[in-house]
Amino acid sequence: MSEIVRNSLIYRWGTRAAHTIHRWWESGLIARGIAAVRNNYQKSCTRRIWEGWGNSRNRIEDSTYARFMHAVRRLFERIGDCLAQSVFYRFLLAIKRGYLRLSSHSKILSFINRISLRQWVLVAFALYLPINYVLKNVVSISALSAGWEEAFIIFAALLIIWRRALRQTDALNRETALDAWLILFMAVGFLLMSIIDPYPAIAFEGYRAVVEYMVWFFLIIRLVENDQDMKVLYITVLLLTAFLAFHGIYQYVIGVEIPSSWVSQTEMGVRTRVFSLCGSPNILGSLMVMTAPLWAALIYFCRSTKAKLLALFMTVCCCLTLLFTFSRGAWIGIVVAVVIFALFVDKRLLALLGIAVAAILAFVPSITSRLTYLFTSDYTAASTTGGRAIRWALGQELLHENSPWLGFGLGRFGGAVAMNNQVLDTTEEFSYFYMDNYYLKTMVEMGYLGIIFYALLLIALIVLGIKAIQRSDVNFARLPGDPLQRAVGNYRVLTIAIFAGLCGVLAHCFFENIFEETYMEAYFWGLAGLMMYLGFFHKRRGNVQKDPPC
Repeated sequence: MSEIVRNSLIYRWGTRAAHTIHRWWESGLIARGIAAVRNNYQKSCTRRIWEGWGNSRNRIEDSTYARFMHAVRRLFERIGDCLAQSVFYRFLLAIKRGYLRLSSHSKILSFINRISLRQWVLVAFALYLPINYVLKNVVSISALSAGWEEAFIIFAALLIIWRRALRQTDALNRETALDAWLILFMAVGFLLMSIIDPYPAIAFEGYRAVVEYMVWFFLIIRLVENDQDMKVLYITVLLLTAFLAFHGIYQYVIGVEIPSSWVSQTEMGVRTRVFSLCGSPNILGSLMVMTAPLWAALIYFCRSTKAKLLALFMTVCCCLTLLFTFSRGAWIGIVVAVVIFALFVDKRLLALLGIAVAAILAFVPSITSRLTYLFTSDYTAASTTGGRAIRWALGQELLHENSPWLGFGLGRFGGAVAMNNQVLDTTEEFSYFYMDNYYLKTMVEMGYLGIIFYALLLIALIVLGIKAIQRSDVNFARLPGDPLQRAVGNYRVLTIAIFAGLCGVLAHCFFENIFEETYMEAYFWGLAGLMMYLGFFHKRRGNVQKDPPC
């Protein structure tokens, strides 16, 4: 069959046209200019400064915070020394030995035992969305669905402390500069919650919704103790993404029924919007933005041609599902993610992105109408009467009602907590709704003070993310050859993929309250922790891994 395709007229013409275009490009002024810049950059002082900064020592190790954490670890070790001599610990060891003897006769339990408890926690974290969906929509036990996330966080934290106390790991020694910015933002939020609290219970719930799931950054960076743990988490996230992508495509094929409010009557040709387990096309789109680069990275990371083709296929499926969500904010997010990924890995992807966008606009009328609707008078009228424009304007009015520096109060407007606790009377001038801009929602609730420290946190995340990319392999740019070959087994490309996905979600947050969904914030900060592990704590063994896992 392959021989027939290669001998066909279409294949020969297509190949000849591709070679001709490639020769024209190589001889063109733009290509020569890019090559000249690249060659000069290789010898430039800018490059030496950039790589020196990226590979510089982690100065957080000398900080007061690091010394405090060292004292905490010593305290845990002393407690562990006492625990190791206790009857309780010997009792637990007896239970473990009994379980292992019994499980040795069971194929299922023997398979389960191949993965450590720590790795099972990472698997559960990667499956956060389906677990949350089952507990809240299938099992429907109110106490379980309301408290399982907090119980999961506590269990993961106790597991880390337990292993450190018994000296089973040194992974608790994982301080980063981002820790300080996270803790500082949490402290500012706590201060604002204490000052602006006309309804203390609502203020606490609003504070919890903003900062609780940031804790996963601290947990994941300590649960991922080695490369095997990293692979378990990374692969499980990929499997979840594959299921969501296939499910989204299936929903589009069958034309799943959606509420009429999801599509304007003037947008012709949009027959459905897929949402899978997320329940919202915008959230599914953002999840695809975050995880599609993870599949794309395997196209470069894997050595096997079959694995590369599988990764390419899954990347296309994720992009199709993203398109079928018809989420304009997610489309902007994926453009940001692709541009960042291309700049760091393979700049040819920029041309591919341009071709793909042009082809979609030319041949997919439903997407074209969805985009061009933004520039119509109908959209302007809808936006100013009940859309983002009127929502953002009302949010700015509420910001100045109390104090622009301290905000309207956590949990009082613009998010899920406010929607669930509507304590203010609805009038013609005021009604509750989602802000559809997570940054503006944060500013309304926490004031200028809160949004400044949140912006500083995100800037620190981006800066340290770039540094993590540099540290993951500073010699990546020096390796010769095509990126598809020189990136094989190089963990730098995985770090870039995570960074690109996170930046895409941050771009999407300008148009949606993405982090109102708890699993999205958990995934975001958990993957940020994985990125920091790859950049600062992954043990590099040369420039390229000899045996990549695919």
